This record gives sequence, C-alpha cells and structure tokens, in this order.
Amino acid sequence: MRLNAVLFWILCLFFGILAVVYPVWSLLDTNELEAVGTVGLSLASVFSGFIGFYLQRSYNAQGGDLPEDRLDGNIDDGDPELGFFSPWSWWPIGLAASAALGFLGLAVGFWITFVGVGLFLVMIVGWVYEYYRGFFAR
Repeated sequence: MRLNAVLFWILCLFFGILAVVYPVWSLLDTNELEAVGTVGLSLASVFSGFIGFYLQRSYNAQGGDLPEDRLDGNIDDGDPELGFFSPWSWWPIGLAASAALGFLGLAVGFWITFVGVGLFLVMIVGWVYEYYRGFFAR
C-alpha cells in the first residue's frame, strides 16, 4: 500500500506539472487557451492526490506493512483482510451483464434500460440470498 500511495503522489505531481505546461504550450502554439485539456489535467492531478492521500492515511493508520508489501509475505497471510468470496457464484456475472444492459439502454434505446433494471434487481437479490437457499443454505 505504501508503494501505491507513492505512485499516486507521483501521478499527482506529473499531472500537476502538465496542467501548468499544457496551457503555456497551447498559448505559444495557437495564441488561444485550450481550456478542456487544462481542466482535465488539473482534475487528474487533484483526483490522483485524493487517492494518494487516502492510501497514505490508510497505510499510516494500519501501523504496519500489509502482507503484499513484505518480501517474505505469503498469499495466505492476507486472507482475513480480503473477506469472503464465493468462487462458484455466477450471480456477479449476471449482475454485471444486467448493469451493462441498463447502460446500453441509456445510449441506444430507453426501453432497454427497463429490462436491464429488472434483471439487475433479480440478480442482486439472488446474489444477496445465495446462501439462504439450496445446497449451501445455512
């Protein structure tokens, strides 16, 4: 996590430098300020700083290195922090497909969004309650 924070701080600095260089270069080349690129690079710098700040604060709050930060760390060392995931579950794939169908409906035809939302509701309920029925019921 420390390396990730450093990488995002480097990205923040890089985009910040580009946010200063880009409008100057644009003014020298065309005598006009190109605002879209300037705003985009400035926002990329700010957002990279947000993520870098969050990762740095999270790393400092943990008080130690994560297993993936250590050279002698094993895959099993990070199990409690990763959570529980069902390796055999098909619900997330259907959920992603229904979300994609919903967004496709926004771009192509609004009636497709209703189908996507309906499938999304079915998939999210199935995913939430997959351990309450069938062979794996508790």
